Amino acid sequence: MKHPLPRCLRRMAASIGMALALGGCAAAPDDSLAGYYWQSFLGHMEIMNAAKPLDEWIGQPGIPPALRERLELARRARRFATEELGLPDNASYRRYAQLGRKAAVWNVVAAPPYSLELHTWCFMVTGCVGYRGYFAEADAQAEARRLAQTGLETSVYPVPAYSTLGYSNWLGGDPILSTFVGWPEGDFVRLLFHELAHQVAYAPGDTAFNESYATAVERLGVRQWLREESTPRAQAEFTAGEKRRAEFRALTRSTRSALDAIYQQADGGGEAPQAAKQQAMQSFRDDYEKLRERWVSADQVPPAQLASLDRWVREANNAAFGAQGAYDDLAPAFMALFEHKGRRWDRFHAAVKKLAKASLAERRAAMKELMPAAPAPTLHAATS
Repeated sequence: MKHPLPRCLRRMAASIGMALALGGCAAAPDDSLAGYYWQSFLGHMEIMNAAKPLDEWIGQPGIPPALRERLELARRARRFATEELGLPDNASYRRYAQLGRKAAVWNVVAAPPYSLELHTWCFMVTGCVGYRGYFAEADAQAEARRLAQTGLETSVYPVPAYSTLGYSNWLGGDPILSTFVGWPEGDFVRLLFHELAHQVAYAPGDTAFNESYATAVERLGVRQWLREESTPRAQAEFTAGEKRRAEFRALTRSTRSALDAIYQQADGGGEAPQAAKQQAMQSFRDDYEKLRERWVSADQVPPAQLASLDRWVREANNAAFGAQGAYDDLAPAFMALFEHKGRRWDRFHAAVKKLAKASLAERRAAMKELMPAAPAPTLHAATS
């Protein structure tokens, strides 16, 4: 008869497994794999050790007023997430950590030259996913260079927060981080809702399902928060930002569709796609410039956000578009499911958990059936 591990050891094993899940097993041998696992574990534990309960931070006499206000907002949003949105009532996002850097981790994504399908890494806990996270940007850039040498297009982007799927709750839970605590109110609370959603339902190996579900939760949740809990100023600020995001999403979605059509035609024996790909990418950049000019003329976008978008557009490639699609493509289906469930959060989450347990083919069929009919293209109207 096997003796079960003591609870503390089981928890430690789960935490180590979670930290390793931030990385994963590359499809090809990788001599640095052990080192990668070690940086994942150390990086996560550094964040966990830096976190302290919100009450301790708020009670400090020298805390900046803006930070105190934001941490008090975090307590309200955390309570709202549980009581109104049906999200988990656990230890996560009840502590705060000051990191002293601009991102929690840096993700690496990669895709072939003529495909939007992401290269995948297989994780011990989360299954095969289309990204790999690093706690140091230099390490992420090194991995991107290694993949580029194999012929893949790569992209590295900063991530303000990540979910451990509840595996860290016994250590105090995933904390609020300095990397996003200063965001505008609507953006701040929507990120909390997004990360908590990952603890409700998770389908191993299905990045698009998991991220699109969390995206739908954040969009639906923040609307409810702003309607019931926020101020007119925060509502107006979020509405302006969401209008820009919707316009940019429409532009990138149209470009993804154009690129996908080019690549499928090439797979079917059509002409070499390089020239058509370059034309589609140039059209994307031209249309972005029209959007940008209108935003700037109306003084609608903060300089930091504009700089971030400029960089994304400048460096956009198949990997960047593929990663964005994972967060966005299935979100309309989940929002339609929310409507089908009578806008009842409990019924919605239950339906998603059931889908997460189904096979990949069953999930894809269900998502396709839920997906609203695609509207007529509105790209030129959006960018005029």
